[in-house]
Amino acid sequence: MRLLHFDSDGRLVLTNFSGRTVPPYAILSHRWDSNNEVLFEDVGNNTYKRKTGFQKIEFCAKQAARDQLNYFWIDTCCIDKWNRHVSIPSATDVHEQSIWEASFRASKWFTRGWTLQELIAPASVEFFSSEGWRLGNKKSMEQQINEITGIPIQALQGCPLENFSRSDRMAWARQRETTEQEDGAYCLLGIFGLRMLLTYGEGKDKAFSRLQEELEATIAGPSIIPFSRNDRFVGRECELAELEARLFGAKRAANIAILGEGGVGKSQLALEFAHRKRQEDANCSVFWIPASDVDSMHLAYTHIAQKLSIPGWDDEKADILKLVKIYLSGMSAGRWLLIYDNADDIRLGSNELLATSQATSLIDHLPQSELGSIIFTTTDSKTAETLASTNVIKLLSMTPDTAKTMLENYLSNLAGTSQQQEVTDLLEQLSYLPLAIVQAAAYMNISKKTVKAYLSLMAAQNVELVSLLSEESKDKLQHSGRNNPVTITWLISLERIRRGSPLAAEYLFLMAGIDRKDIPLDFLSTISSSESGAAVEILNKYALITKRPAESALDLHRLVHLNMRKWLQTQKWLDEWNYKAVLRLLQVFPDPNPGSRSRWRRLLPHARYALSQGVAKEDEARMRLAWKYAIALHSDGRYSEAEKPFEELFEANNKALSKENPDQETLTSMAWLASTYRNQGRWKEAEELGVRVMETSRWKEAEKLEVRVMETRKRVLGEEHPSTLTSMANLAITWKSCGRDMDALELITKCQGLLFRRLGGSHPNTISCSRTVRSWSAK
Repeated sequence: MRLLHFDSDGRLVLTNFSGRTVPPYAILSHRWDSNNEVLFEDVGNNTYKRKTGFQKIEFCAKQAARDQLNYFWIDTCCIDKWNRHVSIPSATDVHEQSIWEASFRASKWFTRGWTLQELIAPASVEFFSSEGWRLGNKKSMEQQINEITGIPIQALQGCPLENFSRSDRMAWARQRETTEQEDGAYCLLGIFGLRMLLTYGEGKDKAFSRLQEELEATIAGPSIIPFSRNDRFVGRECELAELEARLFGAKRAANIAILGEGGVGKSQLALEFAHRKRQEDANCSVFWIPASDVDSMHLAYTHIAQKLSIPGWDDEKADILKLVKIYLSGMSAGRWLLIYDNADDIRLGSNELLATSQATSLIDHLPQSELGSIIFTTTDSKTAETLASTNVIKLLSMTPDTAKTMLENYLSNLAGTSQQQEVTDLLEQLSYLPLAIVQAAAYMNISKKTVKAYLSLMAAQNVELVSLLSEESKDKLQHSGRNNPVTITWLISLERIRRGSPLAAEYLFLMAGIDRKDIPLDFLSTISSSESGAAVEILNKYALITKRPAESALDLHRLVHLNMRKWLQTQKWLDEWNYKAVLRLLQVFPDPNPGSRSRWRRLLPHARYALSQGVAKEDEARMRLAWKYAIALHSDGRYSEAEKPFEELFEANNKALSKENPDQETLTSMAWLASTYRNQGRWKEAEELGVRVMETSRWKEAEKLEVRVMETRKRVLGEEHPSTLTSMANLAITWKSCGRDMDALELITKCQGLLFRRLGGSHPNTISCSRTVRSWSAK
């Protein structure tokens, strides 16, 4: 929660109250002027007075002061959209006092989407003309408001909204307009008391569909299952029964692993079980968690924390992994089922170049509760044993009869009696693997090819290429010497896509350069939405992607992603498309400021993957992306993870340190690296890095840099914000390094006091800072 106020010098200040008691405040409810509103960055840059929208801010501050309120909230500068029990000076577009009632009734303020909850939620709402004349309040004007909006007077008087039907509440917003089409649904979240990810670009219909799903979910335990149920799922009844018996039977096991080679249907089995459990036990929460890397798991835990409204989830410095683990380990969390998909690496996908030096483990983040159960899907037998001991279900290929049923379910035109031998031959060549069967059926549906014709296409594939790609995508469970049938079905589809839809093929190439999960659709789209949507739909029809309908995103199967990268390498195109992915990420990855946190959190796994080959000073694009990635991790309080990319950046710039005048980027990377050390309580290493800055004879520039960062954060975030205190400590270290011992001690002592007041004496940062104060005082 960020609130505005004017300080004693008359400057507009935005203060972050995350983790603290929020003081009483006023809200300005208004209609936007798209070109002249004061925005978040205007406050930070101290340029807010240049815009005419500043007059609204001055007006709001004066009205708040009359109500003895120091703070106020305006949507263009702040974040939250649903606020209750506060006073609201509301500026409407009414102009002449003498005719105010007619203008009041005709005001467009009553036709806008977001103003609905700004009218209903607060206990006190006061209306003003654009000239500042007070017209009345919600109580004195309830009859007029009722006639204008159709909202019952009881709702305006504060009657609990649960007393009004869902259809009635929907009707209150039916004729209202929003600038973004999705806001027609999003503006109702407060009215229904819901939390939901805002995914601009998904379209109005999809936004309302998700809203309806959230409404239905309120009668049961909160859940997150990002994929729709597969209505063509067949077989696996024995495995489903075994999962139910082991996890929820009399002799229950806390953890179970589903083990099997790629394409055998592990995730589909887990997905079917998740939807069945959700349907059969409404009080059991079900959460789907990608477990291939720490960034993806961190994002999933963030969504879980938000969904469950875990206290502290919105604190930008909170340890989300720890927060969720502790909460779900408590009895108050109730019954839950967690599904960790693609848990193939116990170290969560750590790689040598960008992994944290304190490598994390999946086991460290698993909650334990008598009311909880966990399913892992994995291709690695050792990982399965480590995570679930002997509770492992080894998933084999389907039986011929089940495979035949599956093929028939997916084919638009069933094979006739005369083709039954060809069907038998095809299923055998596809090794009865579900993914291969689905892709083969998809191709035949689109191309209108017969089973016999598809067998001919399989026989015509380049044997050497198929063998090479299959070798790359072999799972540890596969028998040596057998080519992966998914490689063949994928190649056949790729050839046709390249001929018929070059844009769809380019999307595949581009996705090869990023993580394969949760790929936002706007990452792909650089042209009109209709053309982009058509290309994505082609990939979907060929069963090469899986859509995430609730999140405007898609996934690639692991084998498809592996095959794509290896094929690009054989064509000598891999480096080119890896670089294009980096450039595209630079376009869509926002600056890591608080207002775009949800956006860049989602892109962290993709940036991490794209940077997995390291960074070099001469590669400007990768350097810029690495900066964004590292600063985003730091801004999220993930200091140990931010350490490694900052070290990479420092080393890439370090060539200049041998010269008398190292460049600004080198100094900046050293300052950020020192900050990560300090935030982990590693003060000695931070001091040593500060000494290295001084030895470059550029310490004055480093000092100016630290002062500028600290003052900006103080103005935008407030003096007690953790980021401001970080900058304060960094500046103290810089002063200490260049011999300004008394100044450094005074500043670090002030920092200690603010940390004590903000975080308490038992917080690790406070303890670490206190230790530094004692050390410096002794010297």
